[in-house]
Amino acid sequence: MEMSINNETKVNCQSEYFPLHKVILCEPKYMRISEIINETQRRYKKDNINTKLAQKQHHRFLGELRMRNIETILLPPIERYPEQVFTRDIGFTIGEKLFVSQMGMKLRQGEEKILINWLDEQQIPYFNLKEHSVEGGDVIVDQNTVYVGVSDRTEEGVTSHLQHILPDYEIISLPLASNILHLDCVFNPISSEEALIYSPALTKDDIDILSSRYKLIEVSEEEQFTLGTNTLSIGDKKIISLPQNKEVNKKLRSLGYEIIEVDISEIIKSGGSFRCCTLPLVRN
Repeated sequence: MEMSINNETKVNCQSEYFPLHKVILCEPKYMRISEIINETQRRYKKDNINTKLAQKQHHRFLGELRMRNIETILLPPIERYPEQVFTRDIGFTIGEKLFVSQMGMKLRQGEEKILINWLDEQQIPYFNLKEHSVEGGDVIVDQNTVYVGVSDRTEEGVTSHLQHILPDYEIISLPLASNILHLDCVFNPISSEEALIYSPALTKDDIDILSSRYKLIEVSEEEQFTLGTNTLSIGDKKIISLPQNKEVNKKLRSLGYEIIEVDISEIIKSGGSFRCCTLPLVRN
């Protein structure tokens, strides 16, 4: 079902770093590596996922959000969707418009229907993007600019489609190296002036564009693998980050950010971290 957006919309997301008020998550109840769909999973396929530990870590993460009065909505986990914990990919919010993704990987196709069911129940309007494959991990909003990663999961054509829907925004396409899952694995604005980046994944021309807009905080290859860019800003210079990413956390603290360390190392074995696990609805 596709619904038009009106002035009674219940969503509003203006950036990746404004105060987070309302967000969708999903418990990793059935999380497992059943089919290798990214390079991180390839390394951990043999050990696979300790589901109980993943659930425990996710519960701690959820508690950190709730302790800060962030409203959390939990979608029901379904056994046939082992990647469902990564709610960022099934949709994304740009301004007062919510988009439902067309999942690019067959294993994950169908997850978006659970989001649609909830949106319909809540009478929240949305755009259902059926024309092109696109996943929310490739879509990053910074006020009037939207960056779209072109990857194995997100097609180039979605950029012009979004531009048509969002004429007041500047949509910038960023092609990614073939081994990169999503844009948020290598680029993440943490303020209007600063952004985390793993530059080897992007072209020189695109890095030049980004460096003209942000002070770029470089993430090492080692900490990119442990998703050092995939932090979650919750507003007021507070960032949730993995304790294992010591260099990233040190750099951010030196710039005046408060780092909230939460261990979700079991979850990142499947290729996603804090940003991947959250679909913001209200952030302004």
